[in-house]
Amino acid sequence: MSQIAFTTPPLIGRDEELARLTGVLEHARDGEARAVLVAGDAGVGKTRLLDEVAGRAARAGTTVLTGHCVDLGDVGLPYLPFTEVLGTLAADERFEAALRAHPVVNRLLGAGTDAERDADGRLRLFEDVAGLLADLAATAPLLLVLEDLHWADQSSRDLLRFLLSRGVLHRTGGGVKDRRLTVLVSYRADDLHRRHPLRPLLAELVRLPAVERLELRPLPDPELARLVRALGDGPLPESVVRGIVDRAEGNAFYAEELLAAAGTTTTGMPSGLADLLLIRVEQLSETAQLVLRTAAVAGRRVEHALLLDAAGLPDDELETALREAVGRQLLVPGDDGAYAFRHALTREAVYADLLPGERSRLHGAYARLLAACGRAPETAAERAHHHRESHNLPEALAARLEAADHARRLGAPAEELQHLETALDLWSSVPSPARPAVGGLDRVTLTLRASAAAAHAGDAHRAVTLTRAALADVDQDADSELAARVRYTLAGNLLTVDSLTAAYRYSSEALAMIPADPPSQTWVWAAATHVAVARQVGEDETALRVARQALRVAEELGVTAARADLLISLANVEGGGRKTAEGRERLGQARELARAAGNAPVELRALFSLAVAAFESGNLQECPALLTDGLDRARCSGLLSSPYPLEMRYLQLLVMYTLGHWDDCVRTAAKAAAALPPVGGSFATSPALYVALARGEQSVLARARALLTGPFDWMGRLVAGVVLTDAAAQESDPEGAIQRMRTVIAELGDGTTRRPGIAIRLAALCLGAVADRAVELRRTDAGADLARWAGTATELVELARATAGQDGAGHAPGPEGQAWLARAEAEWTDVVSGADPAAWEKAVAAYWYGDGYEQARCRLRYAQALIAVERRAEAAEQALLARETAAGLGAAPLLDRVDVLIRRGRLTAVPSGTDRSAPLTARERDVLRLLARGRTNRQIGEELFISGKTASVHVSNILAKLHATSRTEAVAIAYREGLIAPDPMGSG
Repeated sequence: MSQIAFTTPPLIGRDEELARLTGVLEHARDGEARAVLVAGDAGVGKTRLLDEVAGRAARAGTTVLTGHCVDLGDVGLPYLPFTEVLGTLAADERFEAALRAHPVVNRLLGAGTDAERDADGRLRLFEDVAGLLADLAATAPLLLVLEDLHWADQSSRDLLRFLLSRGVLHRTGGGVKDRRLTVLVSYRADDLHRRHPLRPLLAELVRLPAVERLELRPLPDPELARLVRALGDGPLPESVVRGIVDRAEGNAFYAEELLAAAGTTTTGMPSGLADLLLIRVEQLSETAQLVLRTAAVAGRRVEHALLLDAAGLPDDELETALREAVGRQLLVPGDDGAYAFRHALTREAVYADLLPGERSRLHGAYARLLAACGRAPETAAERAHHHRESHNLPEALAARLEAADHARRLGAPAEELQHLETALDLWSSVPSPARPAVGGLDRVTLTLRASAAAAHAGDAHRAVTLTRAALADVDQDADSELAARVRYTLAGNLLTVDSLTAAYRYSSEALAMIPADPPSQTWVWAAATHVAVARQVGEDETALRVARQALRVAEELGVTAARADLLISLANVEGGGRKTAEGRERLGQARELARAAGNAPVELRALFSLAVAAFESGNLQECPALLTDGLDRARCSGLLSSPYPLEMRYLQLLVMYTLGHWDDCVRTAAKAAAALPPVGGSFATSPALYVALARGEQSVLARARALLTGPFDWMGRLVAGVVLTDAAAQESDPEGAIQRMRTVIAELGDGTTRRPGIAIRLAALCLGAVADRAVELRRTDAGADLARWAGTATELVELARATAGQDGAGHAPGPEGQAWLARAEAEWTDVVSGADPAAWEKAVAAYWYGDGYEQARCRLRYAQALIAVERRAEAAEQALLARETAAGLGAAPLLDRVDVLIRRGRLTAVPSGTDRSAPLTARERDVLRLLARGRTNRQIGEELFISGKTASVHVSNILAKLHATSRTEAVAIAYREGLIAPDPMGSG
């Protein structure tokens, strides 16, 4: 565990509040005095925010004075925060003259009580304090910070009322200088019970025109997670971060305390934090404390009727106690008549403070009350918890199984898994006669059910672990059908985590354990699993033979879902595969059969296969409807995190990326990311990384490398491999690109001579980097190096050719694979024999199916090849087409490369009859005006509140529309054409 660095915590997640307060300070510097009442719960970050504001103000030349109120109980010291402020002034000789000018104020430093001997004296004191602050503000802007006003004495509250309602905020004098004052006051909102003396003052002050209120709400989870990571002295496990964020509920101080405890061997809540939380509880009456203890056993929330019965109090006593707890803001009433703890950690502290016997007794009472309420399925999980905590393990086990059944009916596999794993923990602790007698339930079948829930919840590795545990529990003389079921379930789960060799071994064992005759459902499902696995390891003949046999048996037995599953496998492996009309027809039939059987996982497999078939055939426009249908079906079934819906999400985003809907791709990925399973689901949104790379985002490499961490994820490795290989190629680093390609192919291969289809794309990307190197070598006449790289290029193109032709069934690669192969051939030709426009014309045409970005990258190469043979008019046409695509997509790096080619190749001469007046957008005109002032792209971005990359795209668009070769020429043309007027302010 990392050690915790106890330093000033960084200010995270308060940008909006900080901007608002610094804005108030800026107004004050211009003579507009204002006050802000900063409210928030204890620990939410009020002091940290005010410290940041004060620090910035001091650095800007503002005089900062801070006074603190202190909780002294009934022994209040009058004017305490103001006395602290005056003490600071008295200790600094710079303020000696100002203090002498207001002698009444000095009485606070020596005899505060004397200042209140009569009303006139008190008024003179208040006016003198206001005058002193005005004089200080006339010398320099002044910030007065008063912290923890909820502890302020009556005199301090009265003085603050005077200052804000009649005093310095409204003074008129020799101009605005005496009003360069800001007053920031903080108080704890959760300490303001109904009769708190600060409440009337706050209600009065917020009505004043110069006073506003700022509420600091709990930090959002992502911001709190950033804070926790920043506080740690080194990387923290994600599980630690997530646990702290969940418990702290947006409270920065609570997060710091929990993090400090996480670095020790202490479990539970830190004692210091518990003591702090219990102080407020101990201020309640004995009855109210009893009610809180009883409520804490129920959980975060408790219904009124349930609390009434559990506490055993008369109605009026319970209501009085609840009113007290609500007034102290420890409980919050809900619209449904229930009560909840305002913060979960308060509930934890109260619960931890219970005596063991008291805790067990109350849990038992809640279990009995919930059992009697007549809502058995809805309360099963609660009853299981209370039974276990009251040590009634047989009832706890029965309720857990009941809760798991309820979760399955609701389509909540993650919750079902949680209940089943708890039931497995309880199983060995409950004697066999006391276990529920539910259809011959045993530990193996319970474990298998848990593995299915894990798979549906998207935790494939957990599903494998659970199925292996079931296999370990199967006795040697166990029922052969059960043993086979365990093995083919394990094979299916291993297939999901890309452990193909092991999957094939277990599916083979399962099929061998039970005879095909007499026919049985178990044999059919074992066969269906074996077919799916055999296809993945290249055993196509085995897959075909077993599938055809099993399909006949499934039809005889009427096992409709297995029949549908086998049809999907046959569509993928038989004849021309799923891309053919016959294959798609078979997939459609499988979908209808699965739907009729009510088997959502098989139906989702069919829908995914239909969408992939459309994609592989180049019919990208058909994909969105199929994928939307599949994701909606998964959502209704509670299976959004299961394997095929995750694949659908990936394909949905890939289609958006390929068709050029990049903004939709990024937005959809961001929205979907929050619902992904914590392990193994990150690949589903990874096509957004392709957009980030194409747009030149700096974070893309780190995000891609993050896909390489954790358990092996085949799709995650694929996307990371493409991004990192492409990035190296774009940096003209052929060595790095080739090394990354080899690593990816080795990781994604199956240990045989078969290569993943992505090898064609990777080889083409590497060839692009090699071609760039070849161009450089030809300029320097480095013949030996050029020959060596030509040999490397030949190896790469042979890899692409071999991968494209490796399908023993004679299936040609789809349009995407053919396009990348054409590109690889063109890049290879560039290396070994020089630029060939014909090869690049073929590559451009190969992207007919809709990948505009990759087509634009090929157009750039095509234009380069055309320039090399002096076909400049055609080169200009291809370059401008590439430029239009790059600009429309916001692909700034590609746009920059196209513009370099246009300038160096002198491709921008305006053809005769060309109209220069291509309309500039309003944003482009704004950019053009700033260009005329000599601004850089970065400066343009800052002034227009856009990124430098976006500013670069706008500048490039302007150059293209005006047919200008430079920024200076664009400005000259704009002036000449009257597109912008000369700036009377000059270029400053």
